[in-house]
Amino acid sequence: MPIRSWLGPSGQKSSAHRAYGIERSFLGNHIPETINRMVSANLARGTGGLSPTVLAMAYLDWLMHLGLSPGKQALLNEKAIRKMVRLALYAFKSSQNPETPPSIEPLPQDHRFDGESWRQWPYNLISQSFLLTQQWWHNATTHIRGVNKQNEAIVSFVTRQILDMFSPSNSPLTNPEILKATAEEGGQNLVRGWKNFMDDMEKAVAGKQLSGEPEQFVVGHDVGVTPGKIIFRNRLIELIQYQPATAQVYAEPVLVVPAWIMKYYILDLSPHNSMVKYLVEKGHTVFMISWKNPTAEDRDLGMDDYREHGVMAAL
Repeated sequence: MPIRSWLGPSGQKSSAHRAYGIERSFLGNHIPETINRMVSANLARGTGGLSPTVLAMAYLDWLMHLGLSPGKQALLNEKAIRKMVRLALYAFKSSQNPETPPSIEPLPQDHRFDGESWRQWPYNLISQSFLLTQQWWHNATTHIRGVNKQNEAIVSFVTRQILDMFSPSNSPLTNPEILKATAEEGGQNLVRGWKNFMDDMEKAVAGKQLSGEPEQFVVGHDVGVTPGKIIFRNRLIELIQYQPATAQVYAEPVLVVPAWIMKYYILDLSPHNSMVKYLVEKGHTVFMISWKNPTAEDRDLGMDDYREHGVMAAL
């Protein structure tokens, strides 16, 4: 029932007001919402956009279901014992024979321990211990009955990031390559690293770009080097055309639609790392969507707008 006034004819609170306990706030509706937005924005700056509530709920989901899975707990205990035995056997064998095969191999994309110095004692033992621990935690955070798939992905990913922070490759005391460079340079590498760290901290406090951020690369010089031209533009996109670099050309063109949170040159980073260059050298005419950076004026745009004014407009 709509409430037409806060006070009755006699100046007393209306019956609806008394029944539902509704009170007029001197803050109104706009100010509390503004405060909420400010707190959320400042919190997002400190967490990189990750919601602490979402993270806490994901870990709570994982922890509660793990606590209710005695079979999974027994399996994890067994895996922990087996990994300790494997590490102990490797430590004994490698002390007798430096050519002993490792007890665990890194993932194909993990190149942190590729150096020959990581195969020497004690760094081989340190790296093997870390990889076995990392594998155990992957088993502990996945395939638990009842855990929401999204929460499982969050817990597994965040746990992996935390472990990577403590990787022996990230510490000067446990990384033989850093120790070697430190000895050769007389510690000047550590001085440069500390200076770079302090410079980045000062820039972060001042709100400036950090060293190595993508914005410091010049488009057309450092990235996005394949020649192309803009043939269409609207409020959401620019459409770039790349001509084929061969005499014979495919009749069907290729339209590339990058994710709207990425720059178009993610697929044209450098001459030796460019899908665009590869396609034009194969005889394809390539069209690439370059998404406009959204501003406050675009806050009401939705998926239909990106479909209509993005993909469909490019087609």
